[in-house]
Amino acid sequence: MKAAALLAVLLTLAPLSGRAGGADRLTGRPHATRSVVMARNGMVCASQPLASQVGIEILKQGGNAVDAAIAVNAALGVMEPVACGIGGDLFAIVWDAERGRLYGLNASGRSPRLLTIDEVRKQTGGPIPYTGVLSQTVPGCVDGWFELHAKFGRLPMARVLAPAIEIAEKGFPVTEVIAYYWQRGSERLKDEPNFAATFLPRGRAPRAGEIFSNPALARTYRALAAKGRDAFYRGELARIIDAFSRRTGGYLRLKDLADHRSEWVEPLCTTYRGYDVWELPPNGQGLAVLQMLNILERFDLTKSGYQNVESLHLMIEAKKLAFEDRARFYADPDFAEIPLETLLSSDYAGKQAGLIDMTAARRELPPMQEILQTGDTTYLTVADGNRNFVSLIQSNYAGFGSGPVPDGLGFCLQDRGALFNLDPAHPNALEPHKRPFHTIIPAMVTRNGRPVFSFGVMGGSMQPQGHVQVLCNIIDFGMNIQEAGDAPRWRHGGSSQPTGSRMTDGGTVALESGFPEEVRRELMKKGHRLTGAVGGFGGYQGIWWDWEQNVLHGASESRKDGCAIGY
Repeated sequence: MKAAALLAVLLTLAPLSGRAGGADRLTGRPHATRSVVMARNGMVCASQPLASQVGIEILKQGGNAVDAAIAVNAALGVMEPVACGIGGDLFAIVWDAERGRLYGLNASGRSPRLLTIDEVRKQTGGPIPYTGVLSQTVPGCVDGWFELHAKFGRLPMARVLAPAIEIAEKGFPVTEVIAYYWQRGSERLKDEPNFAATFLPRGRAPRAGEIFSNPALARTYRALAAKGRDAFYRGELARIIDAFSRRTGGYLRLKDLADHRSEWVEPLCTTYRGYDVWELPPNGQGLAVLQMLNILERFDLTKSGYQNVESLHLMIEAKKLAFEDRARFYADPDFAEIPLETLLSSDYAGKQAGLIDMTAARRELPPMQEILQTGDTTYLTVADGNRNFVSLIQSNYAGFGSGPVPDGLGFCLQDRGALFNLDPAHPNALEPHKRPFHTIIPAMVTRNGRPVFSFGVMGGSMQPQGHVQVLCNIIDFGMNIQEAGDAPRWRHGGSSQPTGSRMTDGGTVALESGFPEEVRRELMKKGHRLTGAVGGFGGYQGIWWDWEQNVLHGASESRKDGCAIGY
């Protein structure tokens, strides 16, 4: 009788589960892999669970969101070195609850003063390779940490860095997705100076579950904790980087490091269906998100619905148009005139929207620069009990960066300089002491003057596409923040920095599994060229603030190793 009664209850509940795309969930969220994490006192979302835990511990010790974000980033530099580290750059958007305003930080580094287009052409005869010394630019991450901490931090920097130091000294078990990318990165970088000695302790990449430690990085972090940012840009660490660069034929010098400064910038904003969406200005590509949203706001996506061919076609076509401007204008604003007001204007968005043919895919695009399509990056977001929010993204660029590891420091130098153009007339042309075009972008959403959503989607040129898809999933299609990240994604490739001639094949569209076959057929009928892809659809984290209940909702990328943790 008990079994029969239980069966009857289950049958009664079954209709509540909801059915879509062949998947049943009790919550009626067909695309969600797991539930949203909810908490009142703080939330940390990162791509490695132990790093998320580090952030929570810092919050519990009395640190604020900025302290926790720095601590998480430092821990990820130990545990996810394939994606991030202090040899790379950093961007952040911070909501300061006390002042009631947003702050943007551009902590990207500049090219060596000794490196010119002529020197690159003499060395390679072609594009800047993303392995080796030609792609190295000044690492901006450390200065970014100390700028954030000086403006907002509460705990001493020594305490903020202490968890990462302990992890680096004692070791940690490598997680599955990170182990996969570690192996891939090591295949092309194993012969770079000091790489194998630092990251291949058994003569190979560590496998999932194996313990890895980095005592050299622990010593570097200790120097930063004791002596501050000047240890990295003017002191002992700077001198090691200078000497190593000279010995390995590189171009970075002590003056390049000493002259580096991060820049506080005003975030850019557009309004999408009542929500204010914030991105950082170039040299990053966040502007492309805002341009895509401005175009899409002229169409009713809810009318056709999620995974409908009309909605997908509109988003893909909006991406193509925005990325043509990305190719033409986005660069270091200290060296190039960028028509921000025009690119963000309603009139311009209306003209762009008028170029979309609902019956056919746009064919004419600037040629693709392949390197822009990929990139290893980490994104994290933190909120604290006072409702300060940090949206932070940090990267070495392509899988560990350039590969060379300065003697005894435990980290690779980034290869962000590979994104410079070698056409002297291009706004993103390589010049001495110039910031390259950047792919990594943090984001924030506010409404009625208060933060509602801190989020990001890492992954090269996927980032603007991922930002737009997550926002449309929430705002247009009614998903919660976990389902919005879990839902199948599309990725268009084929528009990037032009190098002279134009291509007319329209690029390609990759669709994750989960899109109905009928949608694939209808996209092809419109002229979209579909291609298979495994991976490359980005890594998402997000925190939503439910004002009514004063509850934080956390979501993390199911395609990565990480998680959201609240308390």
